[in-house]
Amino acid sequence: MTALLELRNVTKVFGGGLFQKHRTVAIDNLSLTIEDDPPSILAVVGESGSGKTTLGLLLLGFHTPTSGQVLYRGKDLRRLSAGERRQFRREVQAIFQDPFAVYNPFYKVDHVLSVPIDKFKLAKSSAEKRQLMEEALLAVGLRPEETLGRYPHQLSGGQRQRIIVARALLLKPRLIIADEPVSMIDASLRATILETLWRLHRDYGISVLYITHDLTTAYHVSKDVLVLYRGSIMEIGDADQVINDPQHPYTKLLIDSIPWPDVERRWGRQHIVARDGEASAALGHGCKFADRCPFVMAKCREAMPPLYHTNTHRAVACYLYEQSPTVAHSELSGLLTRTSPENR
Repeated sequence: MTALLELRNVTKVFGGGLFQKHRTVAIDNLSLTIEDDPPSILAVVGESGSGKTTLGLLLLGFHTPTSGQVLYRGKDLRRLSAGERRQFRREVQAIFQDPFAVYNPFYKVDHVLSVPIDKFKLAKSSAEKRQLMEEALLAVGLRPEETLGRYPHQLSGGQRQRIIVARALLLKPRLIIADEPVSMIDASLRATILETLWRLHRDYGISVLYITHDLTTAYHVSKDVLVLYRGSIMEIGDADQVINDPQHPYTKLLIDSIPWPDVERRWGRQHIVARDGEASAALGHGCKFADRCPFVMAKCREAMPPLYHTNTHRAVACYLYEQSPTVAHSELSGLLTRTSPENR
């Protein structure tokens, strides 16, 4: 079966032109497959500058790869016909970080919901349009009578973000790409937004690509986790295994940065810093994490390690596991568990 979306050996470079000499490799020869069925929830995690948002924008077609291909149902996004692009826009929806920037303050929030209904001709009458809007709002836990007819400033950030989720749901998408959807929401409302995404996945069979720097929320909402560092996959697999027993030194650093509610547990036990004068990865050689890794070996500076299949649902790009078999990027989707967080 043809995948819903696929990155095939994609590299995205910013800069390096006539007026901007500095080059930034945001995504480096990355391949990733998102299947249409069964639906999945994959979290993409990493610190700022790891390439998470660029990955999402490439999948949405908002960025064009410097090299490689982004495929929608087996066809390059750049070569879609008008009808195919329309279908792509309907099946792949986005939820962005800022719930404020989406709204025009001069329009009532109804406008955000009515535009996709009109554009995709989802309703034949005003009554049917109203019904679709009310059903979408109820699906994300909002009361239509308390939401419709209001201006954006009259609603909370959590309500505004859930309206954007409702807008995506109207189109019955196959995939929602959520880029830091709760980072600008009050802590008390984050659980509500994440629960809404999980219910849409469970009740409507929608896949979710959840982009975040927060491993705590990634663990609670996702089935699988992809750890990204400077545009390359460091570790990928079952969220329970990756979060509770990280194998890559970079993943261990991320986990160790989480402040745990335990006075006996020291925060930041693993001290990892860059070493001055060693920039092999910046020159295009070796592991990108070598200059920060406490386990660095000579071979780490010579070539980027492949992904090693360390157990049933795990792959790690680290020479510490070179006794394990390698796995191709095109085979990564077969490693993902799709285990429900409710069953952990």
